[in-house]
Amino acid sequence: MKTYYIYILQCSDNLTYTGVTNDISRRFEEHQKGLNKNCFTYKRRPLKLIFHQEFNDIEQAIYFEKKIKKWSAKKKHALIKGDYDLL
Repeated sequence: MKTYYIYILQCSDNLTYTGVTNDISRRFEEHQKGLNKNCFTYKRRPLKLIFHQEFNDIEQAIYFEKKIKKWSAKKKHALIKGDYDLL
């Protein structure tokens, strides 16, 4: 069974980036190395992985990623801290 991950990175300017991948280590390394100059994180390195969640279904992972991307920074940080009362 394949595993997928939703992840949130904290950028050097304290903004966050949310993404989905099937290999979180590889993807984080790609962001950290700045392989894609057009990526949101390229000029915001170094980065820190501050949240990830596993999924077995890519459609569920993508759905949750899109949902998180619409959230405010406050709501994202509540998720990261596990403060589910603020969600």
